[in-house]
Amino acid sequence: MEDDRTLRPNWPAAPPQDDVPRAAISPYGTSPIASFPNALPRKGQDGPGLFRSFLMGGFEGSSHRRADGQQLDLIAATRHDEHAFADYRMLRDHGIGTVRDALRWHLIEAEPGCYDWSSLLPMLDGARRAGVQVIWDLCHYGIPHDLDIWSPDFLNRFARFAAAAARVIQAEGRGEVPFYCPVNEMSFWAWAGGDHGRMHPFGVGRGPELKRQLAQAFIAAVGAVRGVDPRARFITAEPLIHVTTPPEGPEDAKAGAEEHRLAQFEACDMVAGRLAPELGGNEGCLDIVGVNFYPENQLFRGGATIPFGHWLYRPLRLLLADVHARYNRPLLLTETGAEGGNGPGWLGYVAGEVRAARRAGVPVEGICLYPVMDYPGWNDDRHCRCGLIRADCGWRSRAVDMDLHDQLAEEAALLSASAGKRL
Repeated sequence: MEDDRTLRPNWPAAPPQDDVPRAAISPYGTSPIASFPNALPRKGQDGPGLFRSFLMGGFEGSSHRRADGQQLDLIAATRHDEHAFADYRMLRDHGIGTVRDALRWHLIEAEPGCYDWSSLLPMLDGARRAGVQVIWDLCHYGIPHDLDIWSPDFLNRFARFAAAAARVIQAEGRGEVPFYCPVNEMSFWAWAGGDHGRMHPFGVGRGPELKRQLAQAFIAAVGAVRGVDPRARFITAEPLIHVTTPPEGPEDAKAGAEEHRLAQFEACDMVAGRLAPELGGNEGCLDIVGVNFYPENQLFRGGATIPFGHWLYRPLRLLLADVHARYNRPLLLTETGAEGGNGPGWLGYVAGEVRAARRAGVPVEGICLYPVMDYPGWNDDRHCRCGLIRADCGWRSRAVDMDLHDQLAEEAALLSASAGKRL
């Protein structure tokens, strides 16, 4: 079984940018920039779709341990935990009403069975006051330090944690239907942490085993959360890749590329009970299929990234159609973006492909810019410039990237016009 590689965590270094380009400095004040309409009807409907806004933003929430033993906490590193309300309000002021964010399990359950919600409650309060809807990651690579991810206790502990989290979110939610991503990027985590030892649990050659464990954890969390709140909705957030070989390549290489490409579906197939049914998955566990797509997600088998514009680069609309044909579920582009000055152009491409997919009847329910705010690189703390919100070097003030803002406004208008044509 092949890996499901996506190279998102550390993009190639962009040239240093001391000045935020065309930024409207807004350190937690009300932005002077007018918001733009952002809710779209689904095909054949006049009302809004599943989410509060079609264009979304996600805050980098990774909280795993690196190979050198350092515990990452990107929410704390960017001071998003301190400024959650202001960060959410900046997005709301610029037309983004739905966000992805993360619980930090390693902080909440530092002692087995003892939950400290002090890291979550201010974020819940900030989201409520800012008027944004949050899709909550229950596990974004990080687990309590005392817990062995390979053990059955991992599954039991995670299910109990998921249920406890659902009770807290339900109590703070004012009756709104909650959305969860139980386990972020099962496929990537299995590759990086199970096959190649790049992140916790630092396994080598154990990717298939870790993928099964993570899929079973996802399934357990769905059941636990539904036991608390049957209305809850769930998304996956799995890498969407394309792998191929040059046409003149040997047949065994082509077969290997296809095996690699199909491996991207294994985690969702397990959740749906189509693969490894002994894990407890069933079709009811697979709800909204979320996929993560970045410029690096198309690969030559065993080689380099397929350049954008190459004749073997497959249009995103076709990749989305493949996923929908396989699962017949609503789709969500749970992560997409590009670093440095490439964000607006990349968003233009992705949004255009999503419009084309919707015209073809593929029910894409949203596009999530991820990360929507600068963040420090996983391995080198490099200040990665990306998304709508730019931060200073000390992570104390925020600014709006006006180039990306303008692109968002343009795409929102185009999406709304398309929706008006009954897409």
